[in-house]
Amino acid sequence: MKKIYVVGIGPGGAEYMTPQARHAIEESDAVVGYTVYVDLVKDLCEGKIVESTAMKQEVDRCKIVLQHALEGRTVAFVCSGDAGVYGMAGVMCEVAEDHPEVEIITVPGITAACSGAAVLGAPLIHDFAVISLSDLLTPWETIVKRLEAAGEADFVICLYNPKSKKRRDYVDQAAEIVSRFRPWDTPCGYVKNIGREGEKGTICTLQELMDNDDIDMFTTVFIGNSSTRVINGRLVTPRGYHV
Repeated sequence: MKKIYVVGIGPGGAEYMTPQARHAIEESDAVVGYTVYVDLVKDLCEGKIVESTAMKQEVDRCKIVLQHALEGRTVAFVCSGDAGVYGMAGVMCEVAEDHPEVEIITVPGITAACSGAAVLGAPLIHDFAVISLSDLLTPWETIVKRLEAAGEADFVICLYNPKSKKRRDYVDQAAEIVSRFRPWDTPCGYVKNIGREGEKGTICTLQELMDNDDIDMFTTVFIGNSSTRVINGRLVTPRGYHV
């Protein structure tokens, strides 16, 4: 059987990897992924074929994975977080569309929304929206519409890819958009380097997200809704139970 595991390895630390993810890698003949992610599972790669590529070569990686599978190998295609949340499961299915004989198994992992929320407290207890601020594959105009819709609907908002060298003010623009629907003192938070060395969680206000040099591409941002509050130093969005 030609088999591909698209494996979400979580935020990085071994303790965040599920037994299913570990088993998929151990069972595989080849391991493929972005260089950083392959390095995170190198202790599981002994005796296996290992291939990695640089950032922004996602389709190329999928083609490498598919070729190994067509040659009869079981392949673990590793990615951070959850393979199906901004991960590689979708594009892998697209690349392998003409090869229904190849079995593709998505192995879930802990995405940054969940692991980051755990660092801050419990901000995602009620309905929430996850929005990436990267306009590499999505037009900024579309991202703006999604921010406006989530803001108006009073969702807690989790922002992926909030800032990069070329997108220094995107998180500022996002905060400006959300401020049309909720006050500047709305409780918020952000977490850097989730599950890795240097992990840091910070609780702040919507206003304090503006011009914040502490936020970078390795940060996940959480914007509270009208019910979110800080309880004993933890960011919490009550679900509505009578306590």
